[in-house]
Amino acid sequence: MRRRSLLAGLALPALAPALARAQAWPHGPIRIIAPFPPGGSVDTIARLLVPSLQSALGVPVVVENRSGAAGALGTGIAARAAPDGQSWVLVFDSHVTVNALNPSAGFDARRDFAPVMLIASAPMLLTTPANRPWRTVAEVVAAAKMRPEATTYGTVGAGSLAHLSMEVLQQRGGFRLTHVPYRGGGPLATAAVGGEIDLAIASRVGLGGQVGTRLRALAQTGAKRSPSLPDLPTIAESGFPGFDAEAFWGMLGPAGVPAPILARFHAALAAALAEPATRERLVEGQGVDIVASSPEGFGAFLDRQITTWSRVVSERDIRAD
Repeated sequence: MRRRSLLAGLALPALAPALARAQAWPHGPIRIIAPFPPGGSVDTIARLLVPSLQSALGVPVVVENRSGAAGALGTGIAARAAPDGQSWVLVFDSHVTVNALNPSAGFDARRDFAPVMLIASAPMLLTTPANRPWRTVAEVVAAAKMRPEATTYGTVGAGSLAHLSMEVLQQRGGFRLTHVPYRGGGPLATAAVGGEIDLAIASRVGLGGQVGTRLRALAQTGAKRSPSLPDLPTIAESGFPGFDAEAFWGMLGPAGVPAPILARFHAALAAALAEPATRERLVEGQGVDIVASSPEGFGAFLDRQITTWSRVVSERDIRAD
């Protein structure tokens, strides 16, 4: 008993600096890096969270768009940031394949980051411009088999979950499309509504509110129909049983962020996501499902996703842009 008391007493002075830093945090504006251009899903979700985070933390919260290299540029900046709780990064599903696609990215997608929260997930939507003839996945497959590689599809970038999902779909269905990667959801949505591509696959938020007007949704990628899109069939229902792939958004900090600071930021995020107005704007307005996981839960989720989708990259010999 005396030994345990002595060890506890020795530990308290060591913990004191970290606790002091946490109590003093935040000590200035907080930066959330969005590693994609304005107008896409990452940028949209980050900006929806800003008002609530500013209210909870009492300092300005700034979204900084640092796009490039399919999200790796901005994510790398976050990995190299000081682990003082002043810089965070909102990542998209492409984060889990960055090392498989680009071994020289300059950071490790898991080791160089501190998971904070899996914020939300959503099915992706396979869509087509309203002036294209297709109304079902089966019609797209039939057209692609008649003219292999003549039909184009756009995604937010090479190695994104949308890209990998379409590769799996083509392999299972025995047809070939031509992939056109864009640098984020904003450019993808612009190209899709402009008719530059035949198909676009992205989350509803990533398509900028164009679904149902200038874009026609053919199917959704989740295992079951989303409550926000109850009449839209899944790809699994459209001839590909077991197909399941959902987009996700999560918050990371640089590795080494003190645990008390990470806990405070997690609490601020959880409070923001619990606000009815924020939930309505995300769920009803953007079609995402709020997850609000623990840091440990997000870390385990990333481990599984990295393993699963890195294997697809290897098996399909997918290359970065």
